[in-house]
Amino acid sequence: MPGCGPFPAVLVWGHGGLPAVTEIEYGRQKQLLRVRGRNVAWVPPLLLLAGIVLLDFNTTEHFRIITWIVLVPGSAAAICGVWTTGAFAALAVVTYVAVDSAWPGQYQAGLGDFVLVAVGGLMATFASAVRVRKEKQALHFQDIAETTRRTVLRPLPPRWAGLEQAGVYLAADVDARVGGDFYDIQPGPHGTRVFVGDVQGKGLAAVETAAALLGTFREAGYHEKDLATVAERLEIRMLRHRSHTTALGRDDGERFATAVLIGFPEDTEDTADTPDIIEIVNFGHEPPLAVGPHGVRELPSGDGLPLGLADLADGAPVVHRVPLAADETLLMVTDGVTEARDRTGGFYPLARDLASGDPACGGAGAGGAEPWELVRRVRDGVLRHSGGRLGDDTTAFAVRRIRQAGGEGGEQGGLRS
Repeated sequence: MPGCGPFPAVLVWGHGGLPAVTEIEYGRQKQLLRVRGRNVAWVPPLLLLAGIVLLDFNTTEHFRIITWIVLVPGSAAAICGVWTTGAFAALAVVTYVAVDSAWPGQYQAGLGDFVLVAVGGLMATFASAVRVRKEKQALHFQDIAETTRRTVLRPLPPRWAGLEQAGVYLAADVDARVGGDFYDIQPGPHGTRVFVGDVQGKGLAAVETAAALLGTFREAGYHEKDLATVAERLEIRMLRHRSHTTALGRDDGERFATAVLIGFPEDTEDTADTPDIIEIVNFGHEPPLAVGPHGVRELPSGDGLPLGLADLADGAPVVHRVPLAADETLLMVTDGVTEARDRTGGFYPLARDLASGDPACGGAGAGGAEPWELVRRVRDGVLRHSGGRLGDDTTAFAVRRIRQAGGEGGEQGGLRS
């Protein structure tokens, strides 16, 4: 597995240069038993059949166990396909007749047990058909959920709009694979805007809310010059969405979303020696972290309330303007990261882990602040800390300004796409 830590990767959604992960992940069910790519699910039922036959021949007439052969199609039904299970059911019947006929007449199990083996095989085949059908339905629903998430959380190029980015999403709901975490980048004539957040709750209702917010962000982030106006439009959209769902009779009247909105101004000098002055609006979200060779620093968290709760505050969230060094990468996470717990109930120490400087894991202390290194570090750290038991959807998103001598016309040209 790429990365560090003893747990298998469970990357459900990621891009921006993050290495591919193994097939051991949340999501599509695999055939249960495979060796070197070949399906060997038929081996256990076959071994069971051989064992029953051998045991029956090597016991006395007072301990006939050939009837146990009914377990063979039953075990096949749990791990094999319908045709394989049917084949084992027929094989069990034939084997029963052959083995039972080899004993003297007075010791044979007889017609009653034959009917038991035959009926048991038919029921096992039927059970296998039901199982396979349910698995196909489950895979279909997972595909729908994945398509829904991909529609909301659109794929982003690794290098786009003057930014290098990488993101990772770990779903707490293994079956649904959907939740309210979101992130996006929107280039425009007034610079590049980044939006990361977490909608209260899980499931399709949270995804629907995230889609509403992202739609507004993509339009307002492109057209509006002031980041404060973008923030205001996001708040209005959240209130309108809640009003609509409430009118439909759904219990979404108290739903809100924490988020952080970041603006990279277009007029920043594109040189390696000039720090950015970025704009940040924080809607009650985890504060962004600036990670670089000199350590990890927390950017202003602001005093804004989550989206949908602006009526509890006196005014709009404050727009903070902070410097971001050329060699620093901006890392944003949802509370699934910071609130991940170990067996003792301790929270995951994100900043300390990033600053630990483990070169094998791309730690910031080792001088590595590549976006894909950071999100991989967060992914592996959360899984290692929590033992793979995620209590909430977990998202990490990292961006860094692309800088080259004289600027990059191709990247900056994407700002107006």
